[in-house]
Amino acid sequence: MRRILIIGSGGAGKSTLAIRIGELLGLPVMHLDALYWNAGWVPSPAEEWRERVADLTRRDTWVMDGNFGGTLDMRLAACDTVIFLDMPRILCMTRVVRRWLRYRGRSRPDMAEGCPEKVDGEFARWIWGYPLKSRPKILRRLEAVASEKRVVIIRSRRELERFVAELGEAGSAVVR
Repeated sequence: MRRILIIGSGGAGKSTLAIRIGELLGLPVMHLDALYWNAGWVPSPAEEWRERVADLTRRDTWVMDGNFGGTLDMRLAACDTVIFLDMPRILCMTRVVRRWLRYRGRSRPDMAEGCPEKVDGEFARWIWGYPLKSRPKILRRLEAVASEKRVVIIRSRRELERFVAELGEAGSAVVR
């Protein structure tokens, strides 16, 4: 596992898991939200964004978290492992609200500077609709790459902790 992609709904825990994996395996972490958004929640221009992601995926090692469907094809092609955090939407919504309360009025560490934490109706609807709208597409994409990539689907906090523990054991075995 040298190029790890983490995807899932908002609030699923992508950034937190990316940091944990980066620390366990000694890999650099890239939060796509921090790289895509400019101050004031201004998105990067589409072509510039695709070029930037292409450059990022050419690096030897990384843990990359984020969705951004317009670049999923190149990120899936470049990764050796994809982790889909397929968490329950009520958990995702709860985490997003908690995150908003924690970082209200300021940018969180995995977000671009000048993008204060916010929860608006569009974002909440996207999270709530994720299981019906986005999840089936993601599962089809993962099925299509499963013969070439390591695909890990995590559906609960318990599964997540088990995966991280196993990863930590494997990582420490390599260090010995």
